[in-house]
Amino acid sequence: MDILSSLYSILTGNVLSFIVVLSIVVFVHEMGHYLVGKWCGIHATTFSIGFGKELFGFTDKSGTRWRLALIPLGGYVKFFGDQNAASASDGTAIEMSEADKARSFYYASVGRRALTVLAGPMANFILTILIFTAMFATFGRQIADPIISEVVAQSPAEKAGLQKGDLFVAVDGIEVIVFQDLKRYISSRPETEVAITVKRNGQDEILTLIPDRIVSKDRFGNEIEEGRMGVMVSAEGGNFRQQTFTLPEAVGQAFSESWFIVTRTFDYIGNILVGRESAKQLSGPIGIAKISGQVATLGVLALVQLMAVISLSIGLLNLMPIPILDGGHLVFYAFEAILGRPLSLKTQDYALRVGIMILLSLMIFTTFNDVGSIYKNIVGS
Repeated sequence: MDILSSLYSILTGNVLSFIVVLSIVVFVHEMGHYLVGKWCGIHATTFSIGFGKELFGFTDKSGTRWRLALIPLGGYVKFFGDQNAASASDGTAIEMSEADKARSFYYASVGRRALTVLAGPMANFILTILIFTAMFATFGRQIADPIISEVVAQSPAEKAGLQKGDLFVAVDGIEVIVFQDLKRYISSRPETEVAITVKRNGQDEILTLIPDRIVSKDRFGNEIEEGRMGVMVSAEGGNFRQQTFTLPEAVGQAFSESWFIVTRTFDYIGNILVGRESAKQLSGPIGIAKISGQVATLGVLALVQLMAVISLSIGLLNLMPIPILDGGHLVFYAFEAILGRPLSLKTQDYALRVGIMILLSLMIFTTFNDVGSIYKNIVGS
């Protein structure tokens, strides 16, 4: 019963934070679709946050139904002439008047449909940039110089020949400006050979090492796998300080932070495919609910930062070329633009079925991961 009790506790104790974070991210995503669709002359009949039974809503002057639904695990914008949230034709397109055709999604040009679909993920990316920009402009970040204060005995760093006082210059040819640049790069490459450039006695030296794979726990007891090379930077040697940013600098830093998350995501997926990392860190709704509740205990700012990461992740997920996702629709439109006609309804229907199977499989897998993580925490506690 412990596993069931813990699962119940997570779902009930963290549900508010989870719903708030996810609902805001989904609202921004769908608002991107809605606004650009409206700009393209496409009428939206429904704007829904959540799925299933409507809890409450209203219809505006243009005829759009704004609704909050029972199941808060997503949302959709249904455009005029669509059968469902997948933007399939409802079969009445051939019966439309010219006026209705002018405001329907079905009869919109490929370019207008593509812009409307692309606007959802783009809205998520914009939200992420705005949050990170506000954070960096307001609070800056703590940094340290990339100078080694201590080399851990028997570590990859010691075996590679790194020494106290070495100044990191680059890693795999990428410039290292502050110690955090090095730490982030190494942490995402466990058991992967990297080339380290250091300045020693005024001369650049290039050394190679393979970071160890370390399994540690964060403050909440969640397991984290990362690469470590075995060097330490002290407050004195690293000149720890708070870096401040002007607004333009904060924007640039926000793009840099977002790009790091994107590249780390693709690195992780690539490592899974080649067997360097396991997929057990992939999380679904239960895992996100758990993390949201944990981060909420750190305060509103921490939860807002988590929202930025989730928004970016949802934007990336929706751009994947999987039918039923935004990226899948963009693939359909690309074929339509090349062929001069839409793919057959039979082909689209088959692709959508495959897409649904992929997403359901992913949801089952991540749910299994989440429940397994809860069970492991119980057994280990």
